[in-house]
Amino acid sequence: MTAHQPAQPAPHHQPHNQAHHQARRPGVLAWAAADPLRAILAAIAIITVLTGAVQVPFGGTVLQLIGADPTPGMRQLFGTVGMFMVVVGGLLLHTLLNAMPSPEVVLWSGLQKAGAFGAVGIGVLNGVFSPVALLVAFFDLATAVLLFVYWRRISGGMAGGGMAGGNAL
Repeated sequence: MTAHQPAQPAPHHQPHNQAHHQARRPGVLAWAAADPLRAILAAIAIITVLTGAVQVPFGGTVLQLIGADPTPGMRQLFGTVGMFMVVVGGLLLHTLLNAMPSPEVVLWSGLQKAGAFGAVGIGVLNGVFSPVALLVAFFDLATAVLLFVYWRRISGGMAGGGMAGGNAL
């Protein structure tokens, strides 16, 4: 080493540090292990997007599976609901993948899931859907509970309390 050489070259110029940086780079498993509730909600968001996407073109078949009469009107409404499932599920997934998830998106996604539980439950009570549709309803209810738990956690740590504090992000 001479007086003109730095004592240690910058770390990004050393080839052996490349492996070190790759080892520290978070992967999907490391991300999921860091916050399992967030990972579960992300998986549910993916399921919501996929089931909504299936519901759009194959609404008649899905309606038959849950004991509903697949009339043209029902297929149209079911396909429309599927489109909204794709949008809301995608929005939830998008915010969960951000470094700082939006409490507002998590809250409204929870409200959507609670509303879906109520709507499907009423449909079963009115004989529109068979009781097997309650499996979907209770999945939505469980998801709503998880979303509200997560919302409380991420909004509780924000200055100003999140919703009342405006854009604390």
